[in-house]
Amino acid sequence: MSAFRIGKFQVIGTLGTGAHSTILNVRRNEDGKHYALKVVPLEDREDQKFLTQARHEFRVGQMLGHPNLVKVYALELMRNWLFQVKKAHLLIEYVNGKKIDEVRGLKLPHQVQIFQKVAAGLAHMHRRGVYHADLKPNNILLSKAGEVKVIDYGLAWIKGEDKERIQGTPEYMAPEQAKDKTVNERSDIYNLGATMYRLLTFRHPPSVLSEEDNNMPLDRKTWQLLFKPVEEYNPKVPARLCQLVNRCLSYKPGDRPERVSEVQEELDTLGKQLVRGPEDELESVEW
Repeated sequence: MSAFRIGKFQVIGTLGTGAHSTILNVRRNEDGKHYALKVVPLEDREDQKFLTQARHEFRVGQMLGHPNLVKVYALELMRNWLFQVKKAHLLIEYVNGKKIDEVRGLKLPHQVQIFQKVAAGLAHMHRRGVYHADLKPNNILLSKAGEVKVIDYGLAWIKGEDKERIQGTPEYMAPEQAKDKTVNERSDIYNLGATMYRLLTFRHPPSVLSEEDNNMPLDRKTWQLLFKPVEEYNPKVPARLCQLVNRCLSYKPGDRPERVSEVQEELDTLGKQLVRGPEDELESVEW
């Protein structure tokens, strides 16, 4: 791995592993700067779908530029002597931190500030005609310096392009994602609502796919019978925030906020109300 060059990089360690990739912490020798390097092995024809995904993730990353969205710098394809691509290297911004579902003891003001920054990143994506489609706590990083970064554009959908399969994670997926393969601004708003719900209540909203019925999508009536509002699980959450999260999780897309910028503005207002001093600022969070 250390022989991989876009400039000169030294492998420091492993940041994580996926279904068909490894993400390494690498350092560029000339300036000592750290990056994340996603390594995707391509051993046979069946692995070509992973090359397609890597190319897609790079393409999406090149469309974006926002402080709350992780940067994707480069894609390099490693070929054998027959010029066959045997490995893909995706160079990504390094974030010295943790996934937010791994951070313990976050105060409510910190949580709301994280939600606001995630919404700001999503709003930028939507302005560029891109929808994340898989927002969840596992895809949000919080750095030691208080930076918030949305990661993983592998399932992101570019407006106007075909979708070949259902996209998303069942616990966070909007009903229309499961039923109609629909991905748009309001489905991302549902994903954001499910993420906020999880962090505020330590529970998932009801999955829209029935485990008892061969993963068939739940109908509206059944889902609403299963759904418990935020305030039932965590009475300490302010009513205004409960209402926002519950609205984002409306089964019908038309009952959710129309734009993620509306969610961002509401979170910004809530954040200002909750922050009372330096100890409530996200930049001062301690793990």
